[in-house]
Amino acid sequence: MKIVQISAIDSTMNGLLRELNTTILNEGHTLICVCSDGNKVKKMKDEGFDIRTINIDRKISPIKNVKSIINMVKLFRKEKPDVVHVHTPVASVLGRIAAKLAKVPTIIYTAHGFYFHENMTPMKYKIFYLIEKWCAKLCTNYIFTQSEEDGNLAIENNFLPNDRITVISNGVDVNKSFNPTNINENRIRELKEEFSFRENDVIVTFIGRLVKEKGILDLLEAFNIIEKENIKLLVIGETSATERDQETKVQLEIHRSNPNIIFTGYRNDIPDLLALTDIYCLPSYREGMPRSIIEAMAMECAIIATNIRGSREEVDNSLNGYLVNLKSPDEIASSIINLSTSNKTLNSFKVKAREKAVKYYDEKKVVKRQLDVFNKTT
Repeated sequence: MKIVQISAIDSTMNGLLRELNTTILNEGHTLICVCSDGNKVKKMKDEGFDIRTINIDRKISPIKNVKSIINMVKLFRKEKPDVVHVHTPVASVLGRIAAKLAKVPTIIYTAHGFYFHENMTPMKYKIFYLIEKWCAKLCTNYIFTQSEEDGNLAIENNFLPNDRITVISNGVDVNKSFNPTNINENRIRELKEEFSFRENDVIVTFIGRLVKEKGILDLLEAFNIIEKENIKLLVIGETSATERDQETKVQLEIHRSNPNIIFTGYRNDIPDLLALTDIYCLPSYREGMPRSIIEAMAMECAIIATNIRGSREEVDNSLNGYLVNLKSPDEIASSIINLSTSNKTLNSFKVKAREKAVKYYDEKKVVKRQLDVFNKTT
């Protein structure tokens, strides 16, 4: 088959879709990757991926959106793919419209998390719900959802016939990259020295874009409540250039003077940092099926997350972590303190987290579910 993968940005293609893309090529299919230009494009090209850069905005911008559709239609008519597989909110809508106009035989959409969610205003929810539903009905042959909640919603609301909706889940490499038995102990000692951690320190880690909707400000506020000096927070990630993120950046500066909070910026040694971690915290306001929680679970971290779609599928409350309410620094703080003062509970959560990651979130199984549908379309 000739398969086209579409995402708005190159980092999605290079990261989240890498295992799927590699497997597609290994199985003998032709693969074209379409995304906006970025600093990962050259790297992927050097590795042998066929990357076509088309500017795809991540927001609704009519003139730019129409240009993206036109450019994708031209590409599809020239390449005549058997399958177009779309990802990320705006790119998935534009890509499906373009594929439909170009009469691509099979159009597949992966909902990494439907854009509408329970914490929107009713009007906003309705608008994005209708966009998702009618784009599914008019421009989609198959839907993959990562969360059970999204899958059930799509089935119950007749987005497509039941046999064309598949819950694929989300996954990571639980055997190699995210396996605590593969971590070098010398590397852990180096990291402890880098961050001046002591043996009795309890390490809490956050990974993600430093934006308000990820709950980072709530987590930082929780550390203003926590008075124990042996509880440390690693904040891994950067702010982006958008105006909204810059507003959050100003608020982040207030917390940089806290000696128990360490801002690391971007890091490429995530498995090592998670091996150092006791508690992974993601108090996000909206997620699909957060990969970072799965990575942390695979590395034997206890989890604290908000009670939202996706996160509540991964976290079994009081078994491998705690679920807290949105925008609740007090709950985050009390959950961290509870775990830091009970080694028995903390260690039990860590073991259960790893067990669940291995059982349900093996990336190879997630990829196989998708390829089974691809093969069924021929």
